[in-house]
Amino acid sequence: MDVSEFVSLIQLTTDKSQPNMNALSHRIRNLDAMAMNVKFFGYELAKTLAAALPVRTDLAPAPVGLTCKPSTQADLESDWVAYWCGQLQVPVVFHRKLWEFAYLLQALWERGLLVEGMRGLGFGCGVEPVPSYLASKGIDVTVTDLAPEASGDLGWSTTNQHTATIEHAFHPHLVTREAFERHVRLAYVDMNAIPPELEGYDFCWSICALEHLGSIAQGLDFIENSLATLKPGGVAIHTTEFNFLNDDETIDNWPTVLFQRAHFVALAERLRAAGHEVAELDFAVGSKPLDRFIDIPPWEHDMGDYARQHWGGDHVHIKLSIDGFVSTCFGLIIRKRG
Repeated sequence: MDVSEFVSLIQLTTDKSQPNMNALSHRIRNLDAMAMNVKFFGYELAKTLAAALPVRTDLAPAPVGLTCKPSTQADLESDWVAYWCGQLQVPVVFHRKLWEFAYLLQALWERGLLVEGMRGLGFGCGVEPVPSYLASKGIDVTVTDLAPEASGDLGWSTTNQHTATIEHAFHPHLVTREAFERHVRLAYVDMNAIPPELEGYDFCWSICALEHLGSIAQGLDFIENSLATLKPGGVAIHTTEFNFLNDDETIDNWPTVLFQRAHFVALAERLRAAGHEVAELDFAVGSKPLDRFIDIPPWEHDMGDYARQHWGGDHVHIKLSIDGFVSTCFGLIIRKRG
């Protein structure tokens, strides 16, 4: 059977616009509808659970002993996540991206780095609100991303995940224009080739960026190389994709790669052997309802106009399927040797 014959079998209609009645088409014709059912019932559950969260006022930052760990429903229900969401002026919803922002800020706070006069370096920042928040605290921030021509080749510009200009890092609800311009600067940086002049920072971070560097090896090398940008005792905090259900297979040598437990264990061993501190590794992914809801394609930017207009914007999930592998975010906290 050639490709054209196979394609004719899986199409919904024949060349006469009649239902395709062969056995294969009959088997798969409802898969897209089933996927949408799974997605939107999961989203409704997430919204219902978020609406049921208690209203928490007068929260203050508190130590939780943050480890290297995956995102979980319990974290997103916690006071520490609620506090940092409040600081970023966003409601608590069950989305792993919010977990990443809160994880970063909690890790920085616990290590005494959210104070005026510190210097931070962000990799692959896109349009995230963190630089503006840090600037509001008097922290000098270097925001980095790929040059616009390189990001366009990877598709980040079309999905609003790229810092084309310094304006994309400015969030006026978090920081004044004066403070932003005083504390934030933009540099175009290839994370696979960090320029040596980026050095002497108190901390650096990346949020779901290093899995896009081309391979697992390149992502792990970046984590280690990022320590060169820090002063002795400085802290690196990175989040990335974690393939937590399949220890045998994963995605590598691809635009989005998926790390496994063995990769994090080996990295921690290597860094510790070099004299760096790595927070305790915790691989528990949670067992609450939203920890077991696996979101699946299509994603909003792949939907048709009607679905995007009427059903888009609800993508709240902690776990999701990436090229068939169940994944979530994983955070790493590393202190450079003194």
